[in-house]
Amino acid sequence: MKPEPQSEQELLDRAWQIAGVSFADLAAEAAIPVPNDLSRDKGWVGQLLEWHLGASAGSKPEQDFAKLGIELKSIPISYSAKPLETTFVCVAPLTGIHGLTWEQSHVRHKLSRVLWMPVEGEREIPLAQRRVGSPLLWSPSAQEEAMLKADWEELMEFIVLGKVGQITARHGEVLQLRPKAANGKVKTEAYGSNGKPIRTLPRGFYLRTQFTARILASYYA
Repeated sequence: MKPEPQSEQELLDRAWQIAGVSFADLAAEAAIPVPNDLSRDKGWVGQLLEWHLGASAGSKPEQDFAKLGIELKSIPISYSAKPLETTFVCVAPLTGIHGLTWEQSHVRHKLSRVLWMPVEGEREIPLAQRRVGSPLLWSPSAQEEAMLKADWEELMEFIVLGKVGQITARHGEVLQLRPKAANGKVKTEAYGSNGKPIRTLPRGFYLRTQFTARILASYYA
């Protein structure tokens, strides 16, 4: 892995250096084998980018570039530069959340400064031939943060009231809460509406594609 970048500009320079380069070439330099597809290797693209950019956090709950306060997010896009899937932000806390505010939340922390790395995501393009797009360093505007905060507060209210099971993918205008587990057997603790502990699927916060599409469109227009 490349050493950690020491400044925002150094990180951005590295991101521009790999723009337009294929996964095959990036993987060869990193000595990382290219899987046939991503069905069993969902985190492969992110790991490849982390290697080239010098991200140090790994699976820790901090930002990928903790010293710089920057989170790395790869985003698969279509031929028309539209996001092809929602963007995972972080795991949602289901216990110990009384008194937690938006300002203290992992979601706000993770999204305060993001290096977006668009990558070709159309399925008919063989994985090895897909290329990295132009990087975008982003922080939410006041309006974007207000929308994120409103959704976060609505979703967290469900959790606090023991109604996590009532949350669907339709809740939230820009931020949604969905099960986040390798399989249905993985369970974590939460609270039911009677205040007693229950076992449920872990949940994760995701950004809707309409939201990330607006971010990309405003930059690339």
